[in-house]
Amino acid sequence: MELVKDNPLLLPLNGDQTAYDGFISVKEQDFRIRIQLPPDGQLTQARLHCCWQLRHLLRGYERVVRQRLQQSADLSTFLLELKTVLEVGLKGSPERRSIPPPQYYSQLISEMETLGWDKLVSIDTDFRTLTLKAEDSSRRQHVLTVRLKSKHPAEAPECSAQLPVPLPITWTPQTTLEQLYQQFLLLLDSLTRFWDFLDEIDSSTWVLEPERPGRSDTMRRIAIGNNVSIRVEVDPRHPEMLPECCLLGAEHAVTPLRNKLNANMHLWNPDAGVLHNLRDVLEIEFPSPATHEKSSFSVECGICYSYRLESAIPDQVCNDPRCGQPFHQACLYEWLRALPSSRQSFNVIFGECPYCSKPITVRMAA
Repeated sequence: MELVKDNPLLLPLNGDQTAYDGFISVKEQDFRIRIQLPPDGQLTQARLHCCWQLRHLLRGYERVVRQRLQQSADLSTFLLELKTVLEVGLKGSPERRSIPPPQYYSQLISEMETLGWDKLVSIDTDFRTLTLKAEDSSRRQHVLTVRLKSKHPAEAPECSAQLPVPLPITWTPQTTLEQLYQQFLLLLDSLTRFWDFLDEIDSSTWVLEPERPGRSDTMRRIAIGNNVSIRVEVDPRHPEMLPECCLLGAEHAVTPLRNKLNANMHLWNPDAGVLHNLRDVLEIEFPSPATHEKSSFSVECGICYSYRLESAIPDQVCNDPRCGQPFHQACLYEWLRALPSSRQSFNVIFGECPYCSKPITVRMAA
C-alpha cells in the first residue's frame, strides 16, 4: 500500500505484483517507467525499462541507481531513492527539463530543407541554437541567431542579430523557420538606406568613434580637423532626416561651425545622404582617407600620452587657440581634482590647463 500511496501513477500489472508500469513524479514532472521483478520479488534481479527522457536524465547516475537497487529493502524504498537521484539530476542540469521529443528533430530537418541548408552557418550540439546567414539588397552580409524552444513550434524562439532596432518576430504555432527568416529579410530591407548612409561615411571620412563600427551602431564621430569633430546620431527608422549632431572641440573652432549648422538646417535635403547634407550645411569638406592620414586627427592625450583610454578618445580640448591640447575626460578630471587651486561646483571642476595654464573646465565622467 505504501508503494501505491507514494506513486499513484505506477500500477501493478499482475496479481503477484512483480511487474509495474506507469509514471513516477519528480518536481511536477512525470517519467514513464516499467519495473519487472523476479518471481521471488528480489530487487537485486529487477529490471528497469525507462522512457528516453528518464534515460537521458539518469545518464551519469547509472552506478548510483544500481547501488540503490542492490541496497534497498523493498521496491517502495528504491523508488524513493530513485526520486532523490532524479531531483539531483534535475537540479544539476536544468536544461534537461526541456529535452525535445524525437518529432522536434524531424521537424527541424524538414524545415531546414525548405529554408535551404546553404543558409545555415552553424548549429549547436543540442540542435537548438541555429546561426543563419542573410544578405540585404546591397549585398551586405548579416547573421541571425535563432534559439528554438523544446516545445517548438508552440513557443516563440529567441532571436538575435546585429541590428540598430529591436528584432520583432511574429510567431504562431504554425510559423516555420522559413517564415521567420523572411521576416528577418524584410527588416534588413527596411534598414538598407540607413546602412547605405553610414557605409558612405565610413568609406569617405575618418571615423574616430566607434573604433570598429558594427551594424547595430547608430553613432559616428567624424573628424573635421585637428581636435575638431562632429558626433552624428542617425535614426535608423528615418535615416534621411536631420540627425542629432554635436560638435566637439575648442570653442573658437566649434562656434563658427555651430552657427552654420543652426543657420543652414533648412538646407537639409531628405533625398540626399547624411554625408552630402553635412557638407552642405556645415559648408566644409571632410578629410578623407584619400587626402589625409588618420594620425593627423588621432592626437594623444596630454596627460596619459595615449590615444585610447579603454574606449574613450581625447575629447576635452583647451580653448586657447595657441594651445588646443586634447585630454581624456577622465584624465583631465583626475588631474584637476588633485590640484589645490582647482574648484568644483556640482559635477564640474574649474582649473588650469596642464599645458598653458589657461582656464579649463571638465565635467565629472558619468
